[in-house]
Amino acid sequence: MDLNIRGRTALVTGASSGIGFETARVLLNEGATVVMTGPDPDELKDAVDRLSAFKDSLFAYDADVTVASAVDRLAADVAAEVGDLDILVNNAGIHGAGGLFHEISQEGWDRTIDVDLMGPVRVTRAFLPGLRRGGWGRIVFVSSEDAVQPYEDELPYCAAKAGLLSLARGLSRTYASEGVLVNTVSPAFIATPMTDEMMSARAKEQNSTFDEAIASFLREERPFMELGRRGRPEEVAHVIAFLCSDAASFVNGSNYRVDSGSVATI
Repeated sequence: MDLNIRGRTALVTGASSGIGFETARVLLNEGATVVMTGPDPDELKDAVDRLSAFKDSLFAYDADVTVASAVDRLAADVAAEVGDLDILVNNAGIHGAGGLFHEISQEGWDRTIDVDLMGPVRVTRAFLPGLRRGGWGRIVFVSSEDAVQPYEDELPYCAAKAGLLSLARGLSRTYASEGVLVNTVSPAFIATPMTDEMMSARAKEQNSTFDEAIASFLREERPFMELGRRGRPEEVAHVIAFLCSDAASFVNGSNYRVDSGSVATI
């Protein structure tokens, strides 16, 4: 399917790996100009090198979404060197503080909310003026199954991702009349560095192999993931790309679950 985004300009946060990297790759394949961001310059350079076939359509700037001045500098650099955006994909995030509610420190809460909720707020505020000027825009927030199906040992992450659903819904009501459509995508247990880290820790705790940790996690913690495996980053990226396109011209304020059935409700 031709998504008709050739010539559009997109920014993807958290683009050094996982869902963000695959989203950048899919958008580039569709003919978009893509700006990749991430907090680690070395990881970002490696990601750019892996996409060298698209070097004429690819820009990269390291930026920490928790630092307002860094986000403002990113917006200024993109405006000067690339121009206004048509597409913004807010993907940057961390798993953050884990444990039961009474075990999580204030610092753990603050860090998780700062990255996973306030990071997208900062980035969206910085780039929204350009999106509005174009009269055509797409904003996609990467939320999570946890937003609507919270787990007791990762409540800061759950709360932050639930906040993104509310934020996106509110923005979708505000700017659709200007041509800027806002939606969310909610993955579950995707094969990314974040879940690799989770499964490595689980394997160590259980004195098991990495694959055994994944199998036990699916069996014990995610029983409604009917396909019985972790998702692939590109499986999420293709849904994001659809929402960034003209093919989704009547989709606004929606949440697309890419979760193998993990959320056990309609």
